[in-house]
Amino acid sequence: MAVLCLFFDLAKSQSPVKSTLEGVIQDDKGKAIEAMVLLLETGKGLPTDASGHFRFTDLNTGKYTLEIRALGYLKSVKQVTLPTPVAQPLLIRLKKDRDLNEVTVLGKTAAEKVRQQSYNVVAVDAKKLYNTSMDVGQVLNKVSGVRVRESGGVGADLNFSLNGFTGQQVKFFVDGMPMDNFGSSFQLNNIPINFAERIEVYKGVVPVWLGGDALGGAVNIVTNTAPRTYLDVSYSYGSFNTHKSSINAGIISKSGLTLQVNAYQNYSDNNYKVNVDVADLETGVYTPMRVRRFHDRYHNEAIVTNIGVVGKKYADQLLVGIMLGQNHADIQTGNRMYDVFGGRTRSGSIIQPTIKYTKTNLFVKGLDLRISGMYNPGEERAVDTLFRMYNWLGQWQYKDPNNPSTPGGESSRMDYKYKNNNGIGNVNLSYQLNEHHSFVLSNVITTFNRTGVNKFDPNNEADKQPKKTFKNIAGLGYKYDYNDRWSTSVFLKNYHQGSKTSILADGEYYHQSGSVDQWGYGIASTYFILPSLQAKVSYEKAYRLPNNDELFGDVINLTGNPDLKPESSDNINVGLNYHFHLNKIHHFVVDGNFIFRNAKDYIRNQLQGVSFTGRQLMMPVNTRDVTNRGVDADIRYTYKDVFTAGVNGTYQNLRNNTRIEPGSTVQSQVYKDRIPNMPYFFGNANAALTLKNIIWKDTRLTIGYNMLFVEKFYLRWPSQGAKDSKYIVPQQVSHDMNLVYSLKNGKYNVSAGVLNLFDKTLYDNFSLQKPSRAFNVKLRYFFVKDHVQ
Repeated sequence: MAVLCLFFDLAKSQSPVKSTLEGVIQDDKGKAIEAMVLLLETGKGLPTDASGHFRFTDLNTGKYTLEIRALGYLKSVKQVTLPTPVAQPLLIRLKKDRDLNEVTVLGKTAAEKVRQQSYNVVAVDAKKLYNTSMDVGQVLNKVSGVRVRESGGVGADLNFSLNGFTGQQVKFFVDGMPMDNFGSSFQLNNIPINFAERIEVYKGVVPVWLGGDALGGAVNIVTNTAPRTYLDVSYSYGSFNTHKSSINAGIISKSGLTLQVNAYQNYSDNNYKVNVDVADLETGVYTPMRVRRFHDRYHNEAIVTNIGVVGKKYADQLLVGIMLGQNHADIQTGNRMYDVFGGRTRSGSIIQPTIKYTKTNLFVKGLDLRISGMYNPGEERAVDTLFRMYNWLGQWQYKDPNNPSTPGGESSRMDYKYKNNNGIGNVNLSYQLNEHHSFVLSNVITTFNRTGVNKFDPNNEADKQPKKTFKNIAGLGYKYDYNDRWSTSVFLKNYHQGSKTSILADGEYYHQSGSVDQWGYGIASTYFILPSLQAKVSYEKAYRLPNNDELFGDVINLTGNPDLKPESSDNINVGLNYHFHLNKIHHFVVDGNFIFRNAKDYIRNQLQGVSFTGRQLMMPVNTRDVTNRGVDADIRYTYKDVFTAGVNGTYQNLRNNTRIEPGSTVQSQVYKDRIPNMPYFFGNANAALTLKNIIWKDTRLTIGYNMLFVEKFYLRWPSQGAKDSKYIVPQQVSHDMNLVYSLKNGKYNVSAGVLNLFDKTLYDNFSLQKPSRAFNVKLRYFFVKDHVQ
């Protein structure tokens, strides 16, 4: 072994010195350009990121030729000698091409490359939305097949649905790292869109490198980690006393030392108007009224910091960092609008150290390694101490008028502080054997250990019981590429989960352990029938292990169920994408997909009977086998860079496929019923007009419009109850408008918008009402440093 180590050290010391070549592509006015950069001597090519930045690593010393091409610009060829005399990125400026017919685009942007994978995936270019006040959840709600359902305004609980799968059946990632342990301070509906470079939505089959146990889809938020010196600051103010701000900054030194900071905050009173039945506390008589929410304030603050080195021989990127965050939310309602609270709150914090390491061409050419890890000991808290009953006017009375000092709460008296003690480790190893064959090995480990105590019941034995899980998802994948026309990926996954909890029997708790092991597999293939016509087909046998809140409860409105079994599903996706031009100025993109899902042991939250407190809680249950046959389509038109419009629609037919209920011998009354509380037909339409040089030179004025449509759907099983007494969430149509004015080629930006323009009553999960009409304005400043060699 010593001889081998000595040989390796000698070989390493004699290996040639490696260099990094990076640069920034801009136009003659300093605006970043998305381009394709080719390194002719090596045959390598890569697209720039949103800031026009590119980087080639692990290059030998010597002379190289760069060729840069971008749509609408003249080709540029530049000679470079490595190592460069100054350790700063190149600045390369492209000139406008006056004859677009002569332009040939040899490469694709990062978002385009994602969309043309063999998987059914949509890539949202987030940078085009940086001047809006939207969060990541609001952006996703405009994607075909997606419904983001919130229980209220800013910071409200969120339920994400993708082609019929909902909640935890769809997994979320940040730069490939699962968000399982990020806590309540870092969720889709409080992350500003400026935090992301793009958002990838995988429908159905999920790439093995993501390493999650998604049942039918995944969302990967890709941040801009390219080393550069820049500053992006924004602030917005809106209705209901809503304030949002964000700061994104980075700096890189000549030595490769880099610092990245992303910080943001959200605050809102959420005191919008709702249509409710108001109870008279004396008589119990209900009267329909339109009132303002009075106990729904929310705020959160978060900062993500990374420091480390880039472009070194031992690492392309080595960053250590920390995620800090906190949030506080009043709880206005329960799972239905007739549950109204005036004192319940929840809060949380995140203290999460992180580490990221990436290295391309590790030991041998084509072998790439990515390692990341994080641990979150942050605390969550649920408070319910007022022994009162409220109505929607904010009036209250003691629950027991004869004994107002009786201890209790609005739902269940508590001041419960708990830690989930989450940890995640991710290792991803990929190997490009040659231009046709590549392999990937992925392994993700997550740990969970909830510990907590109720201030008002510190000796409660239930709180002392173990609530632990250990999860390991391992995957192996192979990809074959042929001639840029055909690509096929196959993969195998192992799902393992161990848990430790307890059961109550004869007044005593007994510890019990559980273990789950399952194997999943899949294939995804794409073929370009024509250069502009792409066909995709994919299949996956997927499993989804119950998450920790489903097993142990969320302490607020969800009761845990430790007896849950894993969900499984056979997922099939078939899609076509066609794009074409007319007269070089009219561009059309048509995308259509058929999806089939056959899910077993489907987990869905089910409203429980009224408890002794008079409130309804939810519990996740394995009560159904579910099938879904659906389609989604997206059509988009673009005229030059002046006008764009699009429309998308989704139809999903989720049906209960459980013929005989457990414990029964007769056919279920809801067999073949549509799954309740789930929209089945919805869509979006949008348009944007951009005018240049309005009032001043180098300015852009963009006028945008968006329409959301959701067909009416049943709140409960459609076959149950009398026709005139069924609970129905009515059809919904809402309209949004916005204006964005950019100066100095996007350095200074101001925008204004209105949501729910016609002030319609909008509903979401279990008929919870969403905000009424809201206005907002946003100011944004963006600066990126020019690096000149």
